[in-house]
Amino acid sequence: MPASAEAKLEIPFHRAYLGEDEVEAVAEVVRSGWLTMGAKTLQFEKEFAAYIGVAHAIAVNSCTSALHLCLEAIGIAAGDEVLVPTNTFTATAEVVTYFNAKPVLVDVDPRSLNLDVNAAANLVTPHTRAIIPVHMAGQPCELQPISELAARCGLRVIEDAAHALPATYHGRPIGAFSELTAFSFYATKTLTTGEGGMITTDNNDLAGRMRTMRLHGISRDAWKRYSAEGAWYYEVKEAGYKYNLTDLQAAIGLIQLRKCAEMHRLRKLIARRYDNAFAAVPSLETPSVEPGRESAWHLYVLRLRLDHLMVDRDRFIRELRERGISASVHFIPLHLHPYYQAKYGYRAGQFPNSEAEYRRYLSLPIFPGMTDDEVDRVIAVVSEIAMRYAR
Repeated sequence: MPASAEAKLEIPFHRAYLGEDEVEAVAEVVRSGWLTMGAKTLQFEKEFAAYIGVAHAIAVNSCTSALHLCLEAIGIAAGDEVLVPTNTFTATAEVVTYFNAKPVLVDVDPRSLNLDVNAAANLVTPHTRAIIPVHMAGQPCELQPISELAARCGLRVIEDAAHALPATYHGRPIGAFSELTAFSFYATKTLTTGEGGMITTDNNDLAGRMRTMRLHGISRDAWKRYSAEGAWYYEVKEAGYKYNLTDLQAAIGLIQLRKCAEMHRLRKLIARRYDNAFAAVPSLETPSVEPGRESAWHLYVLRLRLDHLMVDRDRFIRELRERGISASVHFIPLHLHPYYQAKYGYRAGQFPNSEAEYRRYLSLPIFPGMTDDEVDRVIAVVSEIAMRYAR
């Protein structure tokens, strides 16, 4: 295929679902003259809390910041341990190290790719203080068993819901089940503000602490100092952080939140089309959603039955790219990365489920603005490669 023809067929891994509504919302903020955290951010927090059904939503500049604030609020300290699935992005475990605490990696359930609760239970020690389950690809974790484990062992639960808006667990929105939940609004997520995040909780004390700590440890209304209703005087209560969201971002978030149900509907339609097409291909395994759960479909994680193929996962992805289809891998397990091996002694072979699944999974494009032709093209190319290299 000529390079020019291939370029025309290029289907990106993600394309943000943005339009003139977001443009006008940002323009309104620019015209107002108030760009940083202010009234728009507070409105975004209020509407997000109502959407999830919780008392508090605290807007921050990333999901990493959200996780950090959650751990700080519950008092994680040096020498503590926090259970984290090895199959996640580094941010989930990285924030634990900010306190000189130890991220204790846990293998995953090979069916869901989420944290294996039984494996986690076997790793609890007198130093274990918290557990951070990650809703991989938007598929909700086993929250009830995790909650029961936490209650038995005196652990705090912080959900990493970077992938999970607007997923549900037995009819309850993700973000309304555990004490603390962290969301991501990164550019590729199901709701985007470019960069950004949100924490949800019903705990008044934790919410107050995190609002103070997200803006230098100053009182919660510090942003008002330069507004008409503010005053120059302030007090620093703690040594906090610079983690606030801006009104420019919140303006985009408000529009995106109102589109959230529609974007989810479109993602589900694409997932259904992929499922229907790939179910009949012997070398392909489609993702499953456990009973009582609704996936956010942030990612469509396709798994290869390698014993049915003459190529490995990496070659399969190269074949996709050569035909103009972008794909990715979520994630390289943390215990395979040099930092976690050098710092904590993790090694290859330690978490067999995660490694076995990592070797055979890839993420296909799935975003609300995909056209029918683009979905058809992905299906045709994936099926063609699977058939060409079938054993």
